[in-house]
Amino acid sequence: MSENRNQKRSNQSDNTKTELANRIANQSRKVASTYQHLEDSVLRTIRWFSTVLDRTLFNRRYTKIISLVLAIMMYFIVNYDANSGFYTSTLKTSKDKTGVSVTAKYNSDTFEISGLPTTANITISGDATNVTAAANSKGTVVADLEGLTEGQHNIKLTTEGFGENVDVKIDPSNVIVTLKKKTTRQFDITYDFINLDKMDPRFSPGTPTFEYEKVNVRGSKETLDSIAFVKVLIDVKEQVAEFEQEAIPVAYNASGQPVNVDIVPSTVKVKVPVTSPNKTVPIEVQVTGELPEGKSILSIQTDQQTVTIFGPEQTLGQINKVVVTLSTSAITKDESTILRPITLPTGINSSNINQITMNVKLADEATRVIDGVKINYRNNNNNYKASQPENKTTTSVTVRGAEDNIKNITADMINVYINMQDVKPGLQNFQLEVEQPTGGLVKYELTESTYQLNVLGESNQTQENQQTGVNNG
Repeated sequence: MSENRNQKRSNQSDNTKTELANRIANQSRKVASTYQHLEDSVLRTIRWFSTVLDRTLFNRRYTKIISLVLAIMMYFIVNYDANSGFYTSTLKTSKDKTGVSVTAKYNSDTFEISGLPTTANITISGDATNVTAAANSKGTVVADLEGLTEGQHNIKLTTEGFGENVDVKIDPSNVIVTLKKKTTRQFDITYDFINLDKMDPRFSPGTPTFEYEKVNVRGSKETLDSIAFVKVLIDVKEQVAEFEQEAIPVAYNASGQPVNVDIVPSTVKVKVPVTSPNKTVPIEVQVTGELPEGKSILSIQTDQQTVTIFGPEQTLGQINKVVVTLSTSAITKDESTILRPITLPTGINSSNINQITMNVKLADEATRVIDGVKINYRNNNNNYKASQPENKTTTSVTVRGAEDNIKNITADMINVYINMQDVKPGLQNFQLEVEQPTGGLVKYELTESTYQLNVLGESNQTQENQQTGVNNG
């Protein structure tokens, strides 16, 4: 019974396999038939296209059209690279750049160049990216003069450093330059000190000594003729003792403008002594302004009577005192203590004290009239003789001040004079002047303002032959 069931199952399995094989075989035949049909269709299409192409190519009516189409195709094939750039980079732009430096290529040892502008303007054109890169580059405008001789030349300017992917237009595009042969001439070295305000005011630079007293200056004859002097600038900043320095000589014209030339040597060693010259001089108080009516200054006592000043020796030799001014507006009572700054004379760098303290006392004003004050003359440049019609040779002066200050004043202490500068011969009136005393404690007032004098056209030859009635003051 069991064997019969197994035999039955085996027969069913065989039948299933047979059916599957038959289906696969049928499907394969269908696929093969489809491919065969497709292949036949393709071949028919090719044969049809070939027939049409043959009829068209070998038909005289279509020959010109075919030639035109082929020519157009060949044009696009040949110009593909150029056209591809057009289609791939259509964003074009330009940019102006001003003040581009101009450099010259020439033998600077032999020639001097003139007429070449220092800068030029350019316009950069091309692809936007390339234009931006070129505008930001350190390109220059170049004038190539190599191989040229002395004389005038018309030079076409070119550019360098802007890249090869942009077009650069230069304004001006051409320049006329002149080449002149250089010659050599010697000049003495002069000097100036700089940064004197940054030097300790108690110190002063002395006369420098140079490694070379002269330098060789090379340039064209016209340029050398324009040089007024060659000077080095010596920096004295913070110097308090003798120092050495390498200074650069520069040529200048008469207007003080630098001249572009070659100077040999290009630097000069200089040695500068540093000193601290000083001088002690008295302090003089000068009173300015008017006191209340009926009052005069009795005395002015200062806590310092002298001051030590620092400066160049030549300047110190011309200074004999330092003046401190006292304005009467600062005096508010009969006895005042006033602090006043010391103003240094021109050319003086500093002093050992900056201010003084004054003790000022007032007193009632007194007056005296002093007669017999001689009338002197000044500035008789032509040495004229003169006479006074009334033989008057003296005048009177009113003296004002505290009683203690005016009681001992005599006529010989007062100087009254007339000014004879540029005087012409003849009878004329002169303005009388009186020299005020120093210190401001006493004031002189003239009792008369004019003085008549007859000026003669004759000249005195000796001091002993002075005219009667005119005093030499």
